[in-house]
Amino acid sequence: MSETELEAWVVDDDQSVRWVLEKALRQANITTRSFERAEHLLEAMEHHTPDVLITDVRMPGMSGIALLDRLSSTRPDLPVIVITAHSDLDNAVAAYRGGAFEYLPKPFDVDEAVELVRKAARRNSGNGHATIDNDPDRIPSLIGQAPAMQEVFRSIGRLSGSSMTVLITGESGTGKELVARALHEHSPRAQRQFIALNTSAIAAELLESELFGHEKGAFTGAEARRIGRFEQADGGTLFLDEIGDMSPALQTRLLRVLAENEFYRVGGQTSIKVDVRVIAATNQDLARAVKESRFREDLYHRLNVMRINTPPLRQRREDIPLLLRHYFQAAADEMKTRAKSIDGDAMELLRSYDWPGNVRQVVNAARRLTVTAPGNVVTSEDIPADLGGAGKSRQATQDWTRSLAAWAETKLGKGDAPLLEAALPEFEKTLIRVALAKSNGHRQDAAKLLGWGRNTLARKMKALHLD
Repeated sequence: MSETELEAWVVDDDQSVRWVLEKALRQANITTRSFERAEHLLEAMEHHTPDVLITDVRMPGMSGIALLDRLSSTRPDLPVIVITAHSDLDNAVAAYRGGAFEYLPKPFDVDEAVELVRKAARRNSGNGHATIDNDPDRIPSLIGQAPAMQEVFRSIGRLSGSSMTVLITGESGTGKELVARALHEHSPRAQRQFIALNTSAIAAELLESELFGHEKGAFTGAEARRIGRFEQADGGTLFLDEIGDMSPALQTRLLRVLAENEFYRVGGQTSIKVDVRVIAATNQDLARAVKESRFREDLYHRLNVMRINTPPLRQRREDIPLLLRHYFQAAADEMKTRAKSIDGDAMELLRSYDWPGNVRQVVNAARRLTVTAPGNVVTSEDIPADLGGAGKSRQATQDWTRSLAAWAETKLGKGDAPLLEAALPEFEKTLIRVALAKSNGHRQDAAKLLGWGRNTLARKMKALHLD
C-alpha cells in the first residue's frame, strides 16, 4: 500500500484536534475524514472502511471504549489508535483490552501520530475479539499525567492479557509494588492471589523457607510444615521486591523454579509443581551487578523478559500537585478530618523540591502537613525546611532580627548612638568567623561565601583585628 492510497479517519468531539490531525495527515499524503461522534462514524462505515481509525475516549453519546467494543466484532482487523486527554491507567488498560493498536495521551506529538498511522496501516491487524473490562479494579494511588507515567500505563495495558515475567526498575519509593499490583489486577490471574515479598527485609537464612516453605523438623524450630510464598501464589502472582539483594544460592533455586515450575520445600523429598507469574523489582543496576558477578546472568535474563521503569518524582514534577491533592484527601480520610488545600506559593515550593523519597515521601508529607499546618489551607510558611520550605531558617532569621531590634532599643534607651558604629564591626566579625569556619580557614573560599574579593577580606580582618 502506497502512502497516497492510505486512508485514516478521525472521530473526536474537539474540533481543534480534528483540524490538527486532518492537516497533518493530508500533509503526509494520507486521505482523511473526520467525525464529531462515534455514531456518525459507524454510519459511514456501513459503506466504506478506512485503513486506520483514530478515536477519542470521552465523547458525547458512544465513548471511544464502547466504539472499540463494537468494532472488535464488526471490524476486528481495523487498527485503532486511541487518543485521550483523560489519560490514566484504567483508560490505557481498557483501550488495549478493547483491541487498540496504540494508546496516545494528549497532548501528543503530531508527527508521532502520523507515524503511528503509517505503522498501524503496515501491520493492518487488530487484536481480535478481546473483551473489555467496563469496571476494572482501580489502583487509585498509581496516578500521573506526565509522559513518563503514561509510558508505564501503556506498558501495563499492553501486558493486560499476558502472564509474562516482568522486571520493574526504579528508585525507592517510586511505586514499584503499585505497578506490580496493577499488572496482576489487569491480568488473566486477577482473581487469584497476589503475594508480595520484600526479599531484603528477611534474613538470608530464613528467606529460603519463606519462599519455598519447609517440612516439619527440617531445622531447629521447624515444629510444623510451612507453606511458602510460591505455593501461596499458585495460579496467581508472586512479587519479589529488592531482588538484587538475594544471595547467590537462592538465585540458583529461583532460576530453577522459573525454568521448571517446580521446587522442593526445605527438608522435603517430594517436588511441588506450581503455576506462578513472577514479577521482580529492584532499585539496583542488575546489568552492572551481573558484570560484577553479584547477580546470575541467566537469572537476570529470565527475569528481564519485559521491563518497566518507574520514574523518580523529580522527572515528573507536573504530577506533584495531583499526587499531593490525592494524598491530602487520603490523609483526611484516615484521620477523619477535612482535607487540606494548598495555596499557590506552597505548591510552587513543593513542585520545585526534589523529593528524594519519591511518592512514598509525598504520602508521608501529606500526613505530616495534615497534622502540623494550622487551618484548612497549607501556606508556604507551613512547609518545613526538609521539604524545601523556609521552616527553621525563617524562624532563625526572625529570632536574630528580633534580638537585633531589642539591642538597638536598649542602646537608644541609654542614649548610645550612633547605632551603626557599634553594630557594623560586630556584625562583620561574626559573619567573617562563620565563613572562615565553613571554609576550614581558606580565605579565598571564605571571601566567596561573604561576597567579597580576597583582598577585601584581608583588609577587613586587619581592620577588625582578626588576624
